[in-house]
Amino acid sequence: MPEICRFLDIVIYMYFNEHPPPHFHIKYNEFRAQMAIATLELIEGDLPPRQLRLVKEWATQHQDELMHNWLSLQETGHFDKIEPPK
Repeated sequence: MPEICRFLDIVIYMYFNEHPPPHFHIKYNEFRAQMAIATLELIEGDLPPRQLRLVKEWATQHQDELMHNWLSLQETGHFDKIEPPK
């Protein structure tokens, strides 16, 4: 489970050989969710409203990098860390 980014107790990660649609996983305390990269909508699980807003803001800024990581993990197993919000 490659960790892509971590900020404010939120962990963003992806799995190798994952099922479509392209998405990433989010962990925050006891909450778990999956967010589609293309639409930035939750496709599974839930998050508190504040954390959901923070993740969407971050993902909006890094959507291309997230998609690159998704494709790269599926094809080669390689990924790049993505900067947390400043």
